[in-house]
Amino acid sequence: MTTKITVLATGGTIAGIAGSAIAPEYRAGEIGIDEYLEQVGGLGLGAQLSGRQIANIDSAEIGQQVWNVLHPAIVAALADDQCHGVIVTHGTDTLEETAFLLDLTLPATKPVVVVGAMRPSDAVGYDGLRNFANAVRVAGDGDASGRGVLVVMGDRVFAARDVRKYRTRGAEAFRGFPRESVGLVTPASLEWFGAPWRQDGAACFEWAGNLPEVTIIYAYAGLSAAAVERQLGDTTRGIVLAGVGEGNMPDAVRQMLAAQAQRGVPVIRASRVDEGLVDREAEDTANGFIAARALNPQKSRILLQLLLANGVTDPVDIQDYFDRR
Repeated sequence: MTTKITVLATGGTIAGIAGSAIAPEYRAGEIGIDEYLEQVGGLGLGAQLSGRQIANIDSAEIGQQVWNVLHPAIVAALADDQCHGVIVTHGTDTLEETAFLLDLTLPATKPVVVVGAMRPSDAVGYDGLRNFANAVRVAGDGDASGRGVLVVMGDRVFAARDVRKYRTRGAEAFRGFPRESVGLVTPASLEWFGAPWRQDGAACFEWAGNLPEVTIIYAYAGLSAAAVERQLGDTTRGIVLAGVGEGNMPDAVRQMLAAQAQRGVPVIRASRVDEGLVDREAEDTANGFIAARALNPQKSRILLQLLLANGVTDPVDIQDYFDRR
């Protein structure tokens, strides 16, 4: 039986062109999905690929407008009995946010794989073709089901809940925390580390077409409460602090954010540090804060947005969701 995979393209470096094999700059989102599938057609991937162009942009431009087209397109593909899996091509800068959002709002009944590239298509050492071939291998594997949304980069398979971009350059730009990669892949082989963890297959949250505004505050030496207040507005529904160390902040900022929490605005303590848990501390209950645990600030924002959109506003309930990520 031929494996049939739906490819949904959003642009990014994987579809980028530099105009030179060694140029330092390039234009993201230049190659359309039909042209791209024609390029990969000669690789002998052993799968029938059909594509749709969702967007063709730099992933710095990705947001609600694109997600509102992408999500239903994936749902429709998953509902097609002839479709065995879905691949989303995506720029790497916000790849982890899109993957995490999809992971929380899609069923885990069939593989959904997000893939990108760190070099444009005409650059020396273009990694996009290999990453895409690896993504086809993963999306066509029955054992990929029940693992949620997966990210394939640099011969590694990451869970969306763990993956993060940690380098600005180089093909090995992604890693996972607190779980590293969940599998190793090449175009010819795939090795899983452990069994699937989402056996029920159901989506964690209903899709929200208009996510509430959650602001990320970046902590730094000398951050003042006034500087934080200037970043908040009347439409702010939640706050994520990218704190120093283990989610720490100056005392004046702590008092200001505690006042926000008392007014019913959820406040998440995350960390600007690349790796490490942010555990609850003794003052969190009195302050009304939620500890981000293993989630970085950008993923904390996505989870909080979905919680608020689905009517979860109590800090105790929100903390429970963060504890289970």
